[in-house]
Amino acid sequence: MKQYLFFDLDGTVTDSKTGIIRSVQHALAHFNVSRSDDDLLYFIGPPLRDSFGKIFEGDTAKAELAVQKYREYYTVTGIFENALYEGIADLLADLRGAGRVLSLATSKPEPFALRILEHFGIASLFDHVAGAELTGPRNSKSSVLRHACGLCGVADMQQSLMVGDRKYDVLGAHAVGMPCAGVLYGYGSRRELEEAGAECLCDDVPALRQLLLA
Repeated sequence: MKQYLFFDLDGTVTDSKTGIIRSVQHALAHFNVSRSDDDLLYFIGPPLRDSFGKIFEGDTAKAELAVQKYREYYTVTGIFENALYEGIADLLADLRGAGRVLSLATSKPEPFALRILEHFGIASLFDHVAGAELTGPRNSKSSVLRHACGLCGVADMQQSLMVGDRKYDVLGAHAVGMPCAGVLYGYGSRRELEEAGAECLCDDVPALRQLLLA
């Protein structure tokens, strides 16, 4: 029964694959690069600059331009090519009703995360929203979580739990000293989450509810 709960956004609260992949493909088209949807799934989770850096083999100038091109599409269209996972809003509301402190902790830029929460009418369900900076140094999951913990005033990390779908969520949580529950309905595989050391795994939202509210 953890008092402080930190939720990832993409693959945990929202199914955002379509908008992210189309935004990446829009960016790559600028460089006459083509990749299939499946080949771009690794963009969901880590910072954009890191993912584009893999395609452009460490060329930071190209990676930075690709981020700008990504945002051309994402900020207008891709951000809303998105959907809440069934049952997640009710779960968040019930957790708030049970007195838990809820924070969003995402590697997505914070302004975008806020727009998404407001679009789906769930911003009020979170006590705090912590995301990456558009241009600043806060972009890794561990740095976002440290920021989120500061907003909450967490003193005991063992009273906290990260909930996410990728290894970055698990590793980021462990870096700040908190456990992580991995969700298998998102974009990370069971193997990925187990190898990262997730303390528990939830197959779906009902299983997550059982874990957090039982």
